[in-house]
Amino acid sequence: MRVMREDMGEVTTSLQRPVTNEGRSRLVRHVDSFEIQPPNPPSHNGVPRSAWARARRRVSRWHRPYTAILLLLDFAAAAFASFTAIRTFDQATAGFHEAQNDPTWFHTVAFLLLPLGWLTILWFSGAYDRRCLGLGPDEFKRVIRAGVAVCAAVSFLAFATKTDLSRFTVGTALLLALLLILLGRILTRFVLHVMRRNTQQAAHRMVLVGTLPECLEVYTAVTRNPAAGLVPVAIHITDGYAAAKGVQTPVPVYAGRDVLALVREVGGDTIAVCGSASAEPGELRRLAWQLEGSGVDLVVAPQLTDIAGPRVHIRPIEGLPLLHVEEPTLSGPALLAKNMMDRVAAGLGLLALIPAFLVIAIAIRISDPGPVFFRQPRVGHEGRTFRVWKFRTMYVDAEDRLASLVDQNETDGMLFKMKQDPRVFPVGRFLRASSLDELPQLINVLMGEMSLVGPRPLPADDGDFLGDVRRRLLVRPGMTGLWQVSGRSDLSWDEAVRLDLYYVDNWSLAYDLSILWRTVGVVLARKGAY
Repeated sequence: MRVMREDMGEVTTSLQRPVTNEGRSRLVRHVDSFEIQPPNPPSHNGVPRSAWARARRRVSRWHRPYTAILLLLDFAAAAFASFTAIRTFDQATAGFHEAQNDPTWFHTVAFLLLPLGWLTILWFSGAYDRRCLGLGPDEFKRVIRAGVAVCAAVSFLAFATKTDLSRFTVGTALLLALLLILLGRILTRFVLHVMRRNTQQAAHRMVLVGTLPECLEVYTAVTRNPAAGLVPVAIHITDGYAAAKGVQTPVPVYAGRDVLALVREVGGDTIAVCGSASAEPGELRRLAWQLEGSGVDLVVAPQLTDIAGPRVHIRPIEGLPLLHVEEPTLSGPALLAKNMMDRVAAGLGLLALIPAFLVIAIAIRISDPGPVFFRQPRVGHEGRTFRVWKFRTMYVDAEDRLASLVDQNETDGMLFKMKQDPRVFPVGRFLRASSLDELPQLINVLMGEMSLVGPRPLPADDGDFLGDVRRRLLVRPGMTGLWQVSGRSDLSWDEAVRLDLYYVDNWSLAYDLSILWRTVGVVLARKGAY
């Protein structure tokens, strides 16, 4: 741990109070050595010369080339969609009578004006807002809203000018453009995430401000997912140097510094005010004033963990921004739609997988004589017990051999896991790595005992579920879930429970579809499967 502190005078707990005595040096406590640091630079008054000064001097600039690439891809997607629709339908030029002799105007509309219209509406819909780029579903929601707006605009113009357009051509061009734009966003986001994970490029360098426990909690939250692009580089504690004494921290810790000068010193571009530090009267407002014109972003991290954005609404009352947290949605039309989707998908999946089931059954019987399926009691919705269906992957005497392997358990919590479990026969090892052994659980989904997405069902012979773990039982267990797409067996028990509870509290139909999509990549990569 490294702590910056004043050699003379008392340490201030203000967020931005500058150091006035520039003649005082600083001591850097790093293990057992001390080194002299230069004094703080004078603090900027934070008043920009013009309304455009802040935008020109923004420290974080990764979004600019990223947005330029999105603009090019979106224009190309709209133009290609028009080209495809024109090639597909002979009536594409309907409504453009002069196109038979002079197609210039028709091609201008199809390949220039319509793509530019897409870009304009996407821009005004916030689809290029740097705050929604690269993470979360908000970017895709804005693209879809823009697609609806483009359809409405084209319909209105056709009606206003009494132009009889080819409906199939226009519909194909608009729908294909929307799909291609979404595909382009997915691909660019994938490249962005790879860059952030491997090189920490295109990321925000954050300085956390608050008490040490609050800052460490925020550090843990933002670093769980490197794809988010939030990289804490320093902590500025507001409760004084003594609070950090003897505590090991992942990044350097400072105290009694001018925050803006500290951000410049460590090469940061974002200040994150954590927890109770944002509640000090007037301090947060004065810090925002100080940052005007500096190009440094200011974010506030309240003490709301594991609560998704759609459940949080800001309701300002007399200048006080109140965060209203909605209750989890565990019933209603969305849940009915989820149940219908589960039953239909499970029924169609079972019919389509019958040949694969026969091949797997034969391979299991050849590997080890015995039953093809393994049925085990699991705890389901509201504590009801059911028997889960799985392809058998272990020798028939696996349960008898478990007692001799208990001390070799490689995970914590309520499950027993071994990467090289001797009870698993070779074909079973392949079935586990590819997750094919889970496919018979479609029977449980069809019977309403499980869902396609939800917390994994836990064995029923491990006693009662106590404390927070019981909250998992508020929804049906799933074939896949947030636990599976976030690391599976590589996660600790506490982390797995946290992810399951996050899913229960923030469930939505769109979130289920997102997890199903992520499951495909996890299964193909065989990450954490053993």
